[in-house]
Amino acid sequence: MVRFIKFVIIGGAATLLQFLFLGLFVEVFGLVPTFASALSYCCSAVFNYLANYYFTFGSNSSHKQTLPKFIVTVALGMALSTTLFAIFHYLLINFLLVDTILINSAYLIAQLFATLLTLIANFLMHKFWIYRR
Repeated sequence: MVRFIKFVIIGGAATLLQFLFLGLFVEVFGLVPTFASALSYCCSAVFNYLANYYFTFGSNSSHKQTLPKFIVTVALGMALSTTLFAIFHYLLINFLLVDTILINSAYLIAQLFATLLTLIANFLMHKFWIYRR
C-alpha cells in the first residue's frame, strides 16, 4: 500500500507536468489536442521514470534492465491514454459539451478521464514488470 501511495504522489507530479505541457502545446503552440496529449505524456515520462526508480520502488536493478521495460510501458501507457483521450475528446466536443462554455476546456476534461483510467494499468506494469525484485 505504501508503494501505491508513493506511486500516486509521483504520478500526480508527473500528471501535473503532463497537464502543463498539454496546455502549453495546445494554447501556445497550437498543436492538435490529441497529438499534444501524446507528446505531453512522453515529456512527463522522464520525471516519472527517475522518481519511480529511486523513490517509489527503490529499485536495485540497473537502468540497463529497467529502462527498456519502462520505455515499453510508456509506449503502452501512451497508446492507452491517447486512445482514451481521443475517444473522450470526441464525445465531449460532439455530444456532451456542444454549445457550452466548457467546450474550450474539453481537451483538459478528456485528459483527466484518460489519466484516471490509465493509472491502474501503469501501476501494475511498474510493480510487476519494471521494478520487480
